[in-house]
Amino acid sequence: MSLLNRSRLEIKLGEYATGGANALEDPLLVNVAQDYRRLTAQRMAPLEADEILTRFPAGEYFVSLKVDGEFDILVYDDGEALTVNPGGTVRVGLPLHREAVELFRKAGVRKAILAGELYFQKEKRPRVHDVSRVARQPASQAELDSLAFAAFDIIQLDGLPNATPFAETWPKLSRLLQGGKNVHVVETVTLKDAGEIETQFRKWNDLGAEGTVVRSDVVGVFKLKSRHTIDAVVIGFTEGTDDRKGMIHDLLVAVMRADGCLHVLGHVGGGFTNDDRRAFLTDLTDDVVKSDYVEVNDQVAYHMVRPESVIEISVLDLIAQTTRNQPINKMVLNWNSGENKYEIVRRLPLAALISPQFVRRRDDKMLNANDIRIQQITDRVEVALADRDARQLNLPSSTLLRREAMTKVLKGNTMVRKLVMWQTNKESDAEHWPAYVLHYTDFSPNRKTPLERDLRVSSSREQIEELWNELATEAFVKGWVPVGGAPAPTESTTTAVKESAGATKKPRAPRKKKTDDA
Repeated sequence: MSLLNRSRLEIKLGEYATGGANALEDPLLVNVAQDYRRLTAQRMAPLEADEILTRFPAGEYFVSLKVDGEFDILVYDDGEALTVNPGGTVRVGLPLHREAVELFRKAGVRKAILAGELYFQKEKRPRVHDVSRVARQPASQAELDSLAFAAFDIIQLDGLPNATPFAETWPKLSRLLQGGKNVHVVETVTLKDAGEIETQFRKWNDLGAEGTVVRSDVVGVFKLKSRHTIDAVVIGFTEGTDDRKGMIHDLLVAVMRADGCLHVLGHVGGGFTNDDRRAFLTDLTDDVVKSDYVEVNDQVAYHMVRPESVIEISVLDLIAQTTRNQPINKMVLNWNSGENKYEIVRRLPLAALISPQFVRRRDDKMLNANDIRIQQITDRVEVALADRDARQLNLPSSTLLRREAMTKVLKGNTMVRKLVMWQTNKESDAEHWPAYVLHYTDFSPNRKTPLERDLRVSSSREQIEELWNELATEAFVKGWVPVGGAPAPTESTTTAVKESAGATKKPRAPRKKKTDDA
């Protein structure tokens, strides 16, 4: 059976075609990509260059060049190959796919799923911007010929999950892709101690590499990167408590879009001396203004201030997408200087700051689209709609498809579980929007973490319905009562609903977890 329903693909150029999860005969391949990326992100610790010598004892380390591309899984099944990203985009018909078929056949492999980076090969450092541009709308066959896949792990081989230590996985992967040009293993060296790792990191860093990944079955997985700086304007602060009374706790900062709007970038709480913290509180207290928007950190609302103080911050990394390839949306604000007030414009994609640190004040910088420009972010990561006028950008409203809420009383406390499904109606207007979203809320005051949420996205109505049924079966068990009083559905009732809807394949049960997308 083919991996694809080709009638649901869109031809881009020649044999190259793309589609959503509904083009897959097994749409849960998207979940494989999402789960791998999420687990990898949880396990991979960011590390600064000056920490290398203190973190790696003598041992065996697989040190890889970090490719600036798009995380994908490469799927092969009996002579057919394709790539899928965590956002549900399916790609087929690239030269790299044909090469993958040849390599797997030569290796005698019947089925395989590999993890890696889809990237654009060029003389200078490849950038994820190049991948996105070419994959969306290739200008020539030569551009498609330059798309490559750098593999760094085996997820499944011949239908079996890969459970071997990385020290055994790596040589197996290297043999599997031996001789590949557009499909190959990521550049990797085996090193023995921190000194060798630092030397290799410096070498790649001097060549402009995005970073270095260190893998060890004993020590763990680390992402090594150099810090880079951003100039941003202070738009809010929170005050410290206890031993930091009379000081700021952290600052809320923003960058400016070309349309003059301020885009909230994030908060900065490290890098300050106590003198810095006292001075900022003294300076900012008199600058507090009104705001239609409220930002909260650690359950404390920021005091919003006039956008006058520009500071330089350093970050270890910028992340523009969640582990499911969805945008990280931040609020865009209009500063109304006449009324001394912040006005809400809308949420738009930007980026998350990894390990932000205060560096210094920039009294030589001012509130303008050059000194605190958003391009400081977009030059490093791809941000959708960054060049659009936020005030003029009107996307279609979402459509609520299903909603169900239930309660249960335990030890005198009321627990609540809620499922909401909606269609965004935005996937054709903005590339990074999913077509369908499913949000699960689980509130239990008896738990250590009372509120837990899960978010699932899909480009397929059929798949999102399957995920709804799976979550509902798991969440709404005996004892849960719908808001309104009717008894909760039994397992047999849920099964009957699935059968009547024509469900033929049971999707893997998604694990409940705190979402990184909310």
